[in-house]
Amino acid sequence: MIAATEKKKQEVLEAVVIRFVGDSGDGMQLTGTQFSDTSAMFGNDVATFPNYPAEIRAPQGSLYGVSGFQVHIGSVEISTPGDNVDLLVAMNPAGLKTNLHALKPGHTVIVDTDSFTKKNLEKALYETNPLEDGSLENYRVIEVAMSSLTKETLKDVEGLDNKSITRSKNMFALGMVYWMYDRSTEYTVDFFNKKFKNKPEIIEANTKVLNAGFYFAETLELIPNAYTIAPAKMAPGTYRILMGNQATAWGFLAAAEKSGLELFLGSYPITPASDILHELVKHKHFGVKTLQAEDEIAGISSAIGAAFAGDLAITTTSGPGLALKGEALGLAMMIELPLVIVDVQRGGPSTGLPTKTEQSDLLQAMYGRNGESPIIVIAASTPANCFEYAYIAAKLTLEHMTPVLLLTDGYIANGSAPWKIKSVASMPEIKNTIVKEAKADWHPYDRDKDSLARNWAIPGSPGLEHRVGGLEKDRISGNVSYVPENHEYMTKIRAEKVKRVQNYIPEIIPEFTSEGDLLVIGWGGTYGSLHSAVKELNDEGYDTIGFAHFNYINPLPKNTEEVLKKFKKIIVCELNSGQFVKVLKINYDGYDFLQFNKIQGLPFANNELVEKFKSLVK
Repeated sequence: MIAATEKKKQEVLEAVVIRFVGDSGDGMQLTGTQFSDTSAMFGNDVATFPNYPAEIRAPQGSLYGVSGFQVHIGSVEISTPGDNVDLLVAMNPAGLKTNLHALKPGHTVIVDTDSFTKKNLEKALYETNPLEDGSLENYRVIEVAMSSLTKETLKDVEGLDNKSITRSKNMFALGMVYWMYDRSTEYTVDFFNKKFKNKPEIIEANTKVLNAGFYFAETLELIPNAYTIAPAKMAPGTYRILMGNQATAWGFLAAAEKSGLELFLGSYPITPASDILHELVKHKHFGVKTLQAEDEIAGISSAIGAAFAGDLAITTTSGPGLALKGEALGLAMMIELPLVIVDVQRGGPSTGLPTKTEQSDLLQAMYGRNGESPIIVIAASTPANCFEYAYIAAKLTLEHMTPVLLLTDGYIANGSAPWKIKSVASMPEIKNTIVKEAKADWHPYDRDKDSLARNWAIPGSPGLEHRVGGLEKDRISGNVSYVPENHEYMTKIRAEKVKRVQNYIPEIIPEFTSEGDLLVIGWGGTYGSLHSAVKELNDEGYDTIGFAHFNYINPLPKNTEEVLKKFKKIIVCELNSGQFVKVLKINYDGYDFLQFNKIQGLPFANNELVEKFKSLVK
């Protein structure tokens, strides 16, 4: 194991953005994850952005087969994975071709020269070799024969085939980057020992190549100095790096423990939501029950059955899966059972861009069911707070007896950030309306006078027998009713129940200023980009720009209009063509909502936001 060594010359940086790119089989996700985790262990604030192709194994060397992982580390607050890149590691010509535009002029690109063959250059649509034609003269180019050096390093290791040797070259790149940014290899070597404990030859190979890359960078004259990024100043506590999907799963685990209920997940695998299922499968020792159903409809229907039986029931999906769940979701709303639906949004429509991010499911979440069927809709906004909003979703559904739809997206679900470990004992109380015993005057649709939540009678409880189903039911007995006045009453009471959730959620509090020239509005996973841009402008003296980010969509916080009226201009920023702005216009007539939209499968870039906001406050 190599500790970070004393360098002759070090430059201290506040933050750095690094992007690893190559074929989907080059291990870029693992490389980026290891660098991120190591930096987090060092104490840096971290944000990541994996970006990989939709194909399981895209054609090698193709432009659309490039897999990338971007990481932003710093000694200051890091709220996005960054825009422009300080270091680009390109394992092949296609990676260079598709990512060079993001590299800052004068900054460093490391390339594996062994991959710049005539065949690979043609696949990347290069007419000439960029390493020879002068097209990279605005950058510091470090040419490394990584494949050859990896093979040389492993020539004496027994038990490895040629494929295994070649696949180790990503560790050579990682070793180089560790040296450049004053990182220790210790964490990654520990990772090898745990992951490959039954394959000692793999441990030996990866460790040797990692060390070789580290020492190669140390002796390379093209790298005149190393950099160091000090630990960030963060609130005291124990932290770990957590991806958004993992945080979502853990939030439900905490809610189940806090509520005293067993957790049930009925789900059908779909990108990028599947990792929630993968994570919860690991925790059977907590009483978690998971069902990988045969389709989306079976997934949600099994969860409804679990809710009827008294479990904290959830179902997860993405994109077109939410459409398939629509009918059953309306049933859960009609029966008034607790159910959480997680929609990890992705680029659409149809199959669309399954591995790219978008915020285009909001209107489907709000209105994508037949009849009058309002439900609670909330949205997480960072990888770390996916934990909190999963917990809140469980709390709201159990306490209000109506489905809750939790929106995340591919950007925050696959991204990672430091998460401060919490104690379940410190989390907010979760109540439920389960009826413990039958009383003479009990009825299945008796309601709490404040929240309007109906009581929850568990099947098999003596004296609590009742009917459920998709037909309209009598306001008291729950028996089927076709009485016109009863249907209107039940429709209104279900809507009023959702509206009253306003009394149980926090008010919206603008950041930076509570009144001024411009209010920037966002929701969901755009938080990091928008917060970073508005902060930058306020630091430059644009102190009349405020920022309001919405996590509660239906209902909206009750003070929303009080916030809106204090700003001269309002701009709503979304990764869609303008869905949340429609929700605002429906609720708050008379406001001229400006829009800034992006539909490219990518998050907002800081510079495009700053430029837009400046143009509105000149």
